[in-house]
Amino acid sequence: MHLVLGPAADGKPIRFRVRLDGKAPGADHGMDTDADGNGAVNAQRLYQLVRQASGNGERLFDIEFLDPGVQAYAFTFG
Repeated sequence: MHLVLGPAADGKPIRFRVRLDGKAPGADHGMDTDADGNGAVNAQRLYQLVRQASGNGERLFDIEFLDPGVQAYAFTFG
């Protein structure tokens, strides 16, 4: 799962946390998140939030922005 994000207008990084099915993603974390689901928006670009290691099916995804001012544009899958 990918999301195009940008930092606040002042350029300060914005911390975020993702969860899968209410838990840290572990091995399913993306290139821009760690196993605990933590990441930071520091430039306007495409962020890889989740990269499912195996399997498929329905999952519940949550993202929490820990700082104000994030700019979010578009989700992509695949």
